[in-house]
Amino acid sequence: QVQLVESGGGWVQPGGSRRLPCTASGSIFSIADMDWYRQAPGKQRELVATITSGGRTNYADSVKGRFTISRDNAKRTVALHMNSLKPEDTAVYYCHADCGSWGQGTQVTVSS
Repeated sequence: QVQLVESGGGWVQPGGSRRLPCTASGSIFSIADMDWYRQAPGKQRELVATITSGGRTNYADSVKGRFTISRDNAKRTVALHMNSLKPEDTAVYYCHADCGSWGQGTQVTVSS
């Protein structure tokens, strides 16, 4: 099992940037595919970005070209780098491992 802890949330102005790190515990991190999800108020949780154990990435159309997912297996971290943020990016962001583990979530609010 992998335990996940997100951080980095907060308030940011439209057009700004934010980095969300997720730190994992557990020896299987290096072989796990990792994802970032988000859930806005009144909406379903949606997949934002995925990075496989081999480093391949995939993104939701709504964030392509603006968000980047990365991982450092030695440090057991996966990070979501968010640029050109929009008010519609406001949500709770969750880190997820393909073994089924979820983090507690971190709130990102984009507003002026």
